[in-house]
Amino acid sequence: MAPVEPRSRSIKALSAVNFFLADVRDGLGPFLGIFLIGQGWSTATIGVVMTIGGIAGMLATTPLGALADASKAKRFMVGFCAALVIVASLAILFVPTVTFVAASQIATGIAGAAIGPAVAGLTLGLVGQKGLAPQLGRNEAWNHGGNVFAAAGAGFFGYEFGLTAVFILMTAMAVGSIIAVMMIRPEDIDHDAARGIEKKDGKDAEVPSGFSVLWKSTPLLILAATLMLFHFGNGAMLPLLGQQVATQAASSDVPTDTGTTTTLPPGQSKPGKPAAQPVGQHSSLQSLLSDPVSYTAATVIIAQLTMIPIALLAAGFAGRRGYFLLLVAALVALPVRGLIAGLWPSPYALIPVQMLDGVGAGLLGVAVPGLVARMLKGTGHINAGLGAVMTVQGIGASLSPAIAGVIVSHFGFSAAYLTLAGFALCGLVIWLVSMKKVAAACAGD
Repeated sequence: MAPVEPRSRSIKALSAVNFFLADVRDGLGPFLGIFLIGQGWSTATIGVVMTIGGIAGMLATTPLGALADASKAKRFMVGFCAALVIVASLAILFVPTVTFVAASQIATGIAGAAIGPAVAGLTLGLVGQKGLAPQLGRNEAWNHGGNVFAAAGAGFFGYEFGLTAVFILMTAMAVGSIIAVMMIRPEDIDHDAARGIEKKDGKDAEVPSGFSVLWKSTPLLILAATLMLFHFGNGAMLPLLGQQVATQAASSDVPTDTGTTTTLPPGQSKPGKPAAQPVGQHSSLQSLLSDPVSYTAATVIIAQLTMIPIALLAAGFAGRRGYFLLLVAALVALPVRGLIAGLWPSPYALIPVQMLDGVGAGLLGVAVPGLVARMLKGTGHINAGLGAVMTVQGIGASLSPAIAGVIVSHFGFSAAYLTLAGFALCGLVIWLVSMKKVAAACAGD
């Protein structure tokens, strides 16, 4: 048997990094809302602390992208940030106060902001521009596979033992990501290729001074604006699904003065009422869907299972036809998703809603890094550019939970879903009217 090439081993390790980071990069994600509902928090307050974390990540993403360009310690960036996320998330379990949770979300937001550009730089440094599209597809497939594994584990152990099991599972995944990133051989990483520097006749191409290239690239600005509106619509969608079930579970047995039960207003929960406790019986599918942890796990599993084939298909499509239609399809999926969630108030709506989430996220996971790499090819600022795009889209993602939480508190969950769908529709309009300006960057090979 022929020995495996060292670079091949590093690429396999990169796949493992993407698998384990799936449950680490965003911290507790939608499970945070469920946990805090159980501590008596309202959806509006949850939205505010999640927004604080989103803003911190947004502000840090561009400089951290520039750091990923300049630094040769990309492996350390990934490992350190994975450790930071897990420490910050575990702390919430013991000190669930507003101040402490907000601080934890800031740390998680900054760490997540660093992981994205660092992994993108590792990928480009290992495979180069020519191998980027297929490797992005593989990265996304492994990442979504990790999300399925983590969500299934969270749903099962959370149902049996309570929400604390989710914290333990995330810790194990973080340790796995650190081990995997250490298995990438430093000598296999081309740090010039990782930042987009092209070599001609053995010499480096000229790199533009400063970061003016980021705001002088019209296609990059259009992409950033489009994604800002997309994530304005997308950011709160999944957390709201879990919070809706958690709120229903918490309000279903609030006692009244007559000894009966009553339903609380939308977005409110009984202070101190746990949203998800260990359950001893597996009576029916309906009982699983009424348990907030199991329901949230189901939303993640459905979306991630959809993303795996979509990401692989998107990578092949991008190589043949380019990225424009991939982005159109992703932008169409979100408004439809919001309409279904807003007009069909049933736990079973999670199936089409989350399948559409899988379509959108699977396509964007391949298209966005690939587009930025093409738009900034030869500049030496690819990861800074990716960070800048993530910063702008982070404006939408960070504001989404706060605004959606306020809408839920005043008008209910359905109104929030429909409002989020409207923002995503605006992003689709911007991308379509800008077709000529982004055509060159979106073209196939």
